[in-house]
Parts: sequence; structure tokens; C-alpha cells
Amino acid sequence: QVQLVESGGGLVQAGGSLRLSCVASGSIRSINDMAWYRQAPGKQRELVASITHYGSTNYADSVKGRFTISRDNAKNTAYLQMNSLKPEDTAVYYCNADVFPVSISIWKSYWGQGTQVTVSS
Repeated sequence: QVQLVESGGGLVQAGGSLRLSCVASGSIRSINDMAWYRQAPGKQRELVASITHYGSTNYADSVKGRFTISRDNAKNTAYLQMNSLKPEDTAVYYCNADVFPVSISIWKSYWGQGTQVTVSS
């Protein structure tokens, strides 16, 4: 069974930084795209940033220049470095990954349980 576990969320003042981590565990043959999404209260879940297996990245306009997504393929881990945080970045942040598990031998999308990020003004 494949699991994604996020960590690194918390409470930070506006202008501060946080680094989120997402570790994929289980019987994994390969991981394709990894991404971070967020969902604020009363809003739809939105894509924050994504990264391909080979390191190509994509960002939401609202976080460009402030957030950086990266990954360590050897550790099945993705990171989201968040700088210059704003109160509007407050949300639950979710990790998503396209995984090729050993057990079922097809690509499948997995989600983590989410980690809360709160930015105070």
C-alpha cells in the first residue's frame, strides 16, 4: 500500500517561511509527477506547484517567485519551500503524486492527509 505523509506545516507570521515535506512510502516502482495543492476554508482545492520526475516545475501565479518545489527521487520525497508568506496563503496543504505501485502495476494518483499552514498578519 502506498502512503503520502506531509509534514512541516505550522503557524508563522506574515513574511516568514516554512518548508513542507511529502514522503511517499510503500511498494513503489516509480513516481511521475508530484504536486502540492491547498484548500482554504470555503474555497476549492487549488494547485500550488507541481514537478515532473525530471524536475520541470509549474507554479500558480499567486506563488511564483515566493514558493519553490523540489524533489529527491532517491527518497521519494517532494518539498515546498514557502517564503514571504502572506495571510492569504493560509490553507491546508496537500501532497499529490502519480505513483506506479508494485502491487497493481498501473499509474494511480495518491493524496496525503494534509498539513495546516496558518499565516498571521
